Amino acid sequence: MPGLHRPRLLRGARLPSPVDAPRIDTDRLTLRPHRLNDAAEWFALQSDPRTVKYIDWELRNRDESLKHLRDRTRKTRLWQADDFLALAVEHDGALIGDVSLHLRTVEAEQRSAEVGWVLNPEHSGNGYATEAAAAMVRFALDDLAATTVTAVIDRRNERSVALARRLGFTHYSSTPTHVTLAISRS
Repeated sequence: MPGLHRPRLLRGARLPSPVDAPRIDTDRLTLRPHRLNDAAEWFALQSDPRTVKYIDWELRNRDESLKHLRDRTRKTRLWQADDFLALAVEHDGALIGDVSLHLRTVEAEQRSAEVGWVLNPEHSGNGYATEAAAAMVRFALDDLAATTVTAVIDRRNERSVALARRLGFTHYSSTPTHVTLAISRS
């Protein structure tokens, strides 16, 4: 049933210790946990049809957007497979996007995570998505100790595919609708 989750006790292996949401500062951006006072900027991002064109989100009204943001404020710990971490992408004090990690495999020798990114289209073309995604990939490889990081992208989203390739991702697999790219720890 939608909305039901297995208790942590029944979800299997864990990391030796949880990895909590960091604050990551890059040259121009701050990646940090979402806050409820991001609501207006989060709604602006989620109510723009260009934002959801290639991702599995519906356009949201203010109430739906606030509910989604509230959920994201709780996505702050990676510990077991399928845990999800979401960070706000902030530029000059304003929320302009989101980067995320899904912990896919816990075991140290094959630990994997899936990275995702979304940027308010009003801020595209400035390299912010590349900067934020690069920081999240470094976090996954260095702090989470993932051996592999994947990105699952709608194959029509040429800009995101190009972004992943600029970061060093290579083709891993594909379906008729999506391409999966991967980068491994060297």
